[in-house]
Amino acid sequence: MLSPAREFTRETMVQLRDDGGLRLAVVADTHSAPHPDAHRWLRDVRPDAILHAGDIGDVAVLDGLAKVAPVIAVRGNIDARRQDLADRITVDVRSREQTVFRLLLLHIGVNGPRIRADARRHAEACGAQLLVCGHSHVPFIGKDRGLTVFNPGSVGPRRFRLPIVFGVLEIIAGSLHMRHVDCETGEVWTPDTANA
Repeated sequence: MLSPAREFTRETMVQLRDDGGLRLAVVADTHSAPHPDAHRWLRDVRPDAILHAGDIGDVAVLDGLAKVAPVIAVRGNIDARRQDLADRITVDVRSREQTVFRLLLLHIGVNGPRIRADARRHAEACGAQLLVCGHSHVPFIGKDRGLTVFNPGSVGPRRFRLPIVFGVLEIIAGSLHMRHVDCETGEVWTPDTANA
């Protein structure tokens, strides 16, 4: 068993499809209760894999997600320490034997729009170009001092007036595209649609 203070990082990879594309669904903050339509919209996205950025709650949530696509998950601050659940995961996106880009998946990565110092250190140490995190329940795509940040928002119980959304990272023709999907409608969510 891990000591309560010890954090650990794991490495994994995902392979581009033969057509050079890749689609990753990104969820976070399920808190044991993903939105009832989340699996439906995730299946519609047809992800090659699902990233879970922590605060899973009941680990049975991961079993449900695995029925949609393979799952790569990190521990959040509400999750118990387990040998099979890392605090951080470095994910290499590969084309055959070459890494196309590297992302760092963790739970707490930002304070507002700024990357936390510890998250930046981890991202720089592993050479990540993209930081994927959860925790705030706020969907966010941004850049801080050259490092891109993606927070999928929360697919779990609503917090305050925040949307219930998940994210999609997609490589198309060598370019990375990011978006959020509204769990209540299945439509692309943007901050502008929140007040429409």
